[in-house]
Amino acid sequence: MSFRDRWNRRTFLGAFATLASAIVGKGTLFASTASAAPAADAKSSIKGFGASGDVYKELGVTTVINGQGTMTVLGGSLMRPEVEAVMALAGRHFVNIPDLEVAAGKRLAEMLKLPADYAVIVTSGAAAAMQSGLAGILTGNNPKFIEQLPDLTGMKSEVLIQKSHRNPFDHQLRSTGVKLVVVESPDDAKRAIGPQTAMMHFSNFANDEGQIKVEEWLKLAHDHQIPAFIDAAADTPPVSHLWDYANMGYDLICFSGGKAIRGPQCAGILIGKKDLVANALLNNSPHEDTLGRSQKVGKEEIVGMVKALESYLNENHEALNTEWQRRLDLIAAKVKSVPGVTTDFPAPTIANHVPHLRITWDQRQIAITPKDASSILKNSDPSIVLSASDQGLSMNSFMLQPGEDRTIADQLTQLFKSHKA
Repeated sequence: MSFRDRWNRRTFLGAFATLASAIVGKGTLFASTASAAPAADAKSSIKGFGASGDVYKELGVTTVINGQGTMTVLGGSLMRPEVEAVMALAGRHFVNIPDLEVAAGKRLAEMLKLPADYAVIVTSGAAAAMQSGLAGILTGNNPKFIEQLPDLTGMKSEVLIQKSHRNPFDHQLRSTGVKLVVVESPDDAKRAIGPQTAMMHFSNFANDEGQIKVEEWLKLAHDHQIPAFIDAAADTPPVSHLWDYANMGYDLICFSGGKAIRGPQCAGILIGKKDLVANALLNNSPHEDTLGRSQKVGKEEIVGMVKALESYLNENHEALNTEWQRRLDLIAAKVKSVPGVTTDFPAPTIANHVPHLRITWDQRQIAITPKDASSILKNSDPSIVLSASDQGLSMNSFMLQPGEDRTIADQLTQLFKSHKA
């Protein structure tokens, strides 16, 4: 008997009833199991690959000092040791993944003190949360619709988005088969809303750029009984953003797990109304013949996100911010000792809202372009990755490891001195 024959609509709806019941609050939390023994020292037990303790060097890949921040292309962030530890514990047992998603989501919702009608699931990053969240809106719990995506026959087919909010990440929305209807003004949005409008999407980091701001966008959606999704992937800190948009009333919200929260890089969270979150889970791995089957998130990452969020909520965020600024102050003071170099601190207002440093220089005194300076730093030993623009170099310090601020300061100072005009 094939899997398709076994996984018929009756079993599908039975699974949905179980999951929806648990998400709504009638299911169980984590089942108690025999605790595993603490992990042995990894390095001492490894033979062959990894025995040196430096897996990247063994592969011939250069590690970098990360002054750009939580960039996916650099691996996001570094997990806390306690997150790695609980992920190792999670890897020692088998578990029903949908049940684990519901239980972990319930724990996450409790930690965030979300409204009673909200739930959470762990996804394979914020991008997967966008795709599965929209898929759940389109299909509901209809197994026929879930199987046929991205064929939208019988479903709504349009998502409203502001022109200034278009970005590479909306590919995840388009992958469901929907048409993005681009608007600019509130009047545009009102005229564009119609019977085929499935959702209204908001990219929170573009709030300052669009004519319709975050609260007005939500009101427009709800005035027309349309669910509103907000992409807040990199919008912590401040930590309060993790519950602000749910309290505001957004129907679905996504965050990256591997950025400031410092969970697994291949994990994120989808927060939203319970029925929509349940439908998103039905469109996601491990369920087969779904659009989200490729968006696999493992038991280790699910458990890791629970621990990462617990740790993040318990951090002294004010003290961290002070330390990040101290590192930048040290770098700024050192590089400004070179005549012609100036600095300022232009922190982003929303995404990656942490202290930033911008370094500029008079190229009549220091004969090198920002692009060339960035390239030299990247190809130096140690490799240092900073952002470059026509105006200069920019960086943040919240992903630096102890002592790397001094390394950056020394390397920059040496670079500027060696290119004095």
